[in-house]
Amino acid sequence: MPTPALPPAPAPAPARNRSRASRRLALRLAVPAAGLLLLTGCFSGSTGGTDDAAGSTGTGAATSDARIRVAHLQPPRSGFSTITDDAFKMGRWSNIEPLVVLDENGDAQPLLATGWSQVDDTTWRFVVRQGVQFHDGQALTPAAVVGSLGAAAAASPPPRILDGVGLTAEVDPSAPDEAVLVRTTAADPLLPQRLSSPQLAIMSPAAYSTDGSGTTVVDPVRHATGPFVLTAVNGTSSASLDRFDGYWGERAAAAGIDATFVPDGTARAAAMRTDTADVVEAVPAGQASLLDPALLHEVKMPRTNTLYLNTSSGAFADPAVRAAAREAIDAQQVVDTVYEGRADVAQGLLGPALPWTADRPQRTQTAAPAGAADGKTITIGTFTDRAELPEVAVQLQAQLEAAGFTVRQDVREYAQIEADALAGRFDAFVLSRATVLDSGDPVAYLASDFSCDGSFNISQFCDPAVDAAIAKASATPAGDDRRAAVLEAERLVLEADAAVPMLHERVLQGEQADVVDAARDPRERALVTTSTTVGAASS
Repeated sequence: MPTPALPPAPAPAPARNRSRASRRLALRLAVPAAGLLLLTGCFSGSTGGTDDAAGSTGTGAATSDARIRVAHLQPPRSGFSTITDDAFKMGRWSNIEPLVVLDENGDAQPLLATGWSQVDDTTWRFVVRQGVQFHDGQALTPAAVVGSLGAAAAASPPPRILDGVGLTAEVDPSAPDEAVLVRTTAADPLLPQRLSSPQLAIMSPAAYSTDGSGTTVVDPVRHATGPFVLTAVNGTSSASLDRFDGYWGERAAAAGIDATFVPDGTARAAAMRTDTADVVEAVPAGQASLLDPALLHEVKMPRTNTLYLNTSSGAFADPAVRAAAREAIDAQQVVDTVYEGRADVAQGLLGPALPWTADRPQRTQTAAPAGAADGKTITIGTFTDRAELPEVAVQLQAQLEAAGFTVRQDVREYAQIEADALAGRFDAFVLSRATVLDSGDPVAYLASDFSCDGSFNISQFCDPAVDAAIAKASATPAGDDRRAAVLEAERLVLEADAAVPMLHERVLQGEQADVVDAARDPRERALVTTSTTVGAASS
């Protein structure tokens, strides 16, 4: 099939920028400052929904000639190969699409698959959406789905969401034009959630080739299915996307996206001040005072700053001493001094970015006996790669010393300290940890950090009851029962004082005053959606 003509190129940049400036001035004069707070974005789950709601008309909000300028934190590292972390940027542009999307609670909703069912313990059947066109003009078919999933599963290394899964896919022989069968080596109740990862996006067969060593190469340009087509990549500096008028769902409101990669935080903040970007990722908290507060939006992240306590050796092998450390820590002071109030005091290991954690069960924690900390010398480790962590360690040292501990610090680069932390060479370790991984589910985090055989068990913690609770959560199908099992495992970990969660982090997202419906997504999977636009006053 010949490749169809793409939408016409946008107007030249100077003229576009002048018209944008005019629109922006009109909007700012028309909208009172207080009203700017009403220009809120959407959560990533809102782009999913049911099959009936997913773009049945092929039209949507009124379109415009405006292009959205985005300044990103990190540049691409692998040429935008979808089977690498670069896929998450492409997902934030609504360029690539996997079979399913996650809603606010982390439940799977239809995207390129319209439905799914479990055939047996290790086999799932996914019905492939009809009428979808890749950006190169080819049609989405079950064979194309099998090709993309197979390429990801065979990659070395595979996407982390498939680590240890042993995934294979084939066209359903009973309905070769409609469905695929996806198998895993062991029962996996979370498979639909796994298939939401941007690293498992479905790409045109033409996207895949092999290099001289036999390694799979993925060409992302004009080979995805989303409402924006990637048209050009300029190394690690920038990328351009245009609205894809052949999109199967709601037509994008904006004409395109111009993305730049700006690792320097001061430079990203300057892009907000000088109006050279419409949306800016991760504005540094230290730059916030230099910007109009109406343009900054705090996004609660599924990331917790935690003090891990070594439960197998040293002072904290004694539960009473661990209790004394927990009681000594003033998390609110850490939030106020180190994070300048831009974080949430932790109520548990899992935070408000997961709304269902508000229903956690009550826990009972043993009070520390008087003098439990007296004469105890401890070493706290942390790393410099995240600038706030050494400051957190300073605050903790003061708080613990006030309780009677003698505290030493060991602060290094992460690459130089990780092995010692995992080997249990510290009494305590300060870590900023993502609590949900690519599946949107925290079970893998709990198993990694708090099970007897956990690969990231800095606390050296081993409790058969906790292992049983994590195993129960892992085996429970997605939904309310699984979430309840997760919270029960969390309760047991916290009652043992294996770790002291201090705060849940937020990230500052910058948006110019006339940006409408930029996604503010805790999972960092969505940013520009079909409804995102700028210059709405004259659209």
